[in-house]
Amino acid sequence: MDLMQAMTERHSVRDFKEEPISEEHVEELRNYIDQLNTDSGLRIQLILDEPKAFNSLGVRLITYYGNFRNVFNYIALIGKKSDSMAEERCGYYGEHIVLRAQLMGLRTCWVGGTYRKVPAACELNKDEKIFAVIAIGYGNNDGVPHKSKEFSDVVTSYSGEAFPIWFKKGVEAALLAPTAMDKQRFMFSLKDNKVSVRVFPGPFTKMDLGIVKYHFEIGSGIKIF
Repeated sequence: MDLMQAMTERHSVRDFKEEPISEEHVEELRNYIDQLNTDSGLRIQLILDEPKAFNSLGVRLITYYGNFRNVFNYIALIGKKSDSMAEERCGYYGEHIVLRAQLMGLRTCWVGGTYRKVPAACELNKDEKIFAVIAIGYGNNDGVPHKSKEFSDVVTSYSGEAFPIWFKKGVEAALLAPTAMDKQRFMFSLKDNKVSVRVFPGPFTKMDLGIVKYHFEIGSGIKIF
């Protein structure tokens, strides 16, 4: 499986097996996260065997999208409060981990506000905050595809004219990206072979922007932003 296949097959999973993540997978995740932290300036952390964030007093956390079950492991996406780009970078580099986990046979779910923050579970400095978390583990299912907009819905000035193949593939990959409440509040444009993407106001859209950018890069094969 390559990243394109992982991106196509990966869906949000909220129901996990009780088995712990294997030592081999833990080591691979930690090494990968260390590398991403060096590249990004973030302080992403893997939290293991911590049930409080998704389970309070034995009651399963219920969200609009359904129950979270057996979430004992998650990725905390941490950056500096004063960094205006931290949220976008959390999306960009967090999606690296999500797709890497898919390649490893793990399943994931992006979680914004519907979890209990447990600061003591990770190393958190006063000038830092947890922007979001990613539930991770071995899934009891593979999730289901989200409803998606069409290419013409997320490209400005689209009138059926021929776009370069690389651009089309990039946008199609972006449409596979997980976004807050599956709203896909983003819009691409292409002018003089320069790609731009913007997001509309809404919860976690800065994080969505980072996720969408990474998907576009995978699909187009070009790191163009």
